[in-house]
Amino acid sequence: MRFLHTMLRVGDLQRSIDFYTQVIGMKLLRTTDRPEQKYSLAFLGFEPNPAQAELELTYNYGVDHYDLGTAYGHIALGVDDAAAACARIKAAGGKVTREAGPVAGGSTIIAFVQDPDGYKIELIQHGTL
Repeated sequence: MRFLHTMLRVGDLQRSIDFYTQVIGMKLLRTTDRPEQKYSLAFLGFEPNPAQAELELTYNYGVDHYDLGTAYGHIALGVDDAAAACARIKAAGGKVTREAGPVAGGSTIIAFVQDPDGYKIELIQHGTL
């Protein structure tokens, strides 16, 4: 087995595609529209499968927001420099919710950003795990 993708439901597909491509730096890999079933998909990533796992964004027609609940945590991305990534994300209009710094009780450098639907994304600096 291998990890293929993570799926997030989004309220505005184009807004989310713009965030993940323009702010985070992913590539739009492919899209699918299913009008009869009333949903659209967008797959994004830094590289397509099988090189890396992908992020699947699902837009269900007519649903503009979701309650995230308390079970969802975050997705994590490896970065070379968490502080520089935060600066780049803020400059592109992204929301940083925790600036880069050591994880509580440890030395791993992390930061958190939030996408337009409120999903948390952890940035983990390479070499500090």
